Amino acid sequence: MTIPSIANPDLDILFDNQPRWNLPDYRRRGFHNFHTTMRYAMSLRAPRVLPLRKQIDWAIGERPGVARFLAMPHFSAFVVLRGERILYERYAPDFGPDRPHPIMSITKTTLNLMLGRCVADGLINLDERVGTYLPEIGTGYAEATVKAVADMNVANDFSEDYTNPNATWFAMEAAVGWRLPLAGHMEETTRSFVCGITGGDLANRTGYALYKSTNSDVLGWIIERASGRPLRDWLIEIVEAAGLEGCFHITCDREGVPLVDGGACLSARDLARYGLLFARKGEGIDGRRVGDAAFIEQTRYNPGLPFEDTRDLMRYHYIHQMETDGTWLGHSGYGGQFMLANPDTGTVVVYFGVLGNTGDPDPDPNFLVPLVKMMAELAAE
Repeated sequence: MTIPSIANPDLDILFDNQPRWNLPDYRRRGFHNFHTTMRYAMSLRAPRVLPLRKQIDWAIGERPGVARFLAMPHFSAFVVLRGERILYERYAPDFGPDRPHPIMSITKTTLNLMLGRCVADGLINLDERVGTYLPEIGTGYAEATVKAVADMNVANDFSEDYTNPNATWFAMEAAVGWRLPLAGHMEETTRSFVCGITGGDLANRTGYALYKSTNSDVLGWIIERASGRPLRDWLIEIVEAAGLEGCFHITCDREGVPLVDGGACLSARDLARYGLLFARKGEGIDGRRVGDAAFIEQTRYNPGLPFEDTRDLMRYHYIHQMETDGTWLGHSGYGGQFMLANPDTGTVVVYFGVLGNTGDPDPDPNFLVPLVKMMAELAAE
């Protein structure tokens, strides 16, 4: 006798080529519970915690730019942290300070710390070809330099246009457990997927960043191969240096490879604790250090590639798996997140939101640019 089953409802494709968790009517619940929605994950926790104390400046919440974003229906959490002092925090009624939230592509910033350490230790040459470190990689990356991959400066056949339901990214989601594979298709892994990406002339001639999350997965693989250390060990080191209080959840594929392109979930306070690693140029708790201070400064001051859809609204660029305007360092996350750290003031600002429309561009400049401007102004003061 055969006992019948049904497809997992959260991960099954319903319409617009989206799994249920990412559809408008389910997305807020899906994001707020993403750490239990993904098929495969690992959870890391620090043995010692960075204690935070409240020193609330209520005027922050009364600023028009701040109040606007706190009143939006997509709002989940907002934290302003300077050193160990919480200057301001607010949460939506259905969220809270202990709740994990997906940070999506903010996860990529962990690679800045890993890569900086590998470059400083002479393990990775940024000008070397990817194929030198990964002989098995496909034509989409083999002839690109490590620096081009880190700076989102590679032209290949992978597409990440979320407004296009046929974009290659959605096939990648099946490989990392964010949706079910198509019927009759073998489930891939992160690394089998990136090996299958094709390309010809990989030179980016647009003058703008060509955002491809698979670049991050290739970079993570290079770091693992060159250092001889699994990505899990690198992440443990970062979590412990940041002194996170709660769990650092991160998506894996079925082989256990962490999704460093965007798989992490953690609380807003813990994301702020993590951001202090950049505000302090790699200095963590109890004398722990991660990354490389000189590399973090090079990331901040060296010109990268601008984003085409923000060029007339705000000048910031992409380099070494981070976004920066030369003062702050940060990154956006799919669906409405941003983390921004200012090393000059030691301030970190975190925003969590869940934008609600299927096919929204990511990042949406009409949402992101005023948000980043507001966060940058707060962090600079």
